[in-house]
Amino acid sequence: MKLRTLLMFVAALALFTVSAFAAGIDGKWAATMEGQNGPMTTTFTFKADGDKLTGTVSGRNGEAPIEDGKIDGNNISFVRTMERNGEKMQIKYSGTLSGDELKLKVTTPRGDREMTAKRSTT
Repeated sequence: MKLRTLLMFVAALALFTVSAFAAGIDGKWAATMEGQNGPMTTTFTFKADGDKLTGTVSGRNGEAPIEDGKIDGNNISFVRTMERNGEKMQIKYSGTLSGDELKLKVTTPRGDREMTAKRSTT
């Protein structure tokens, strides 16, 4: 009987941990990264639903939906597809959430970059 109670407690704790993380990523996040023509600001709007991540990415190239968004513990990953001069390009993001800071690796056809997004209060 004690083992069953312990297993139920562990299962409930695991569900709470996933829910706590999911609530932690929801909302707007802003990151600034140095670009060829000066600083570029990117705004992310995230919404977690279990292990799925949805939302948008906004920047100087407009707004695009998050595709293939995943949550695994404190780690997230997603893809943004953008079109430039008639060509589609996928930008892959992967990162780790720690409180109000999200460290992201951004992979583009031109190479990898890193950025840190902060939770937005606006």
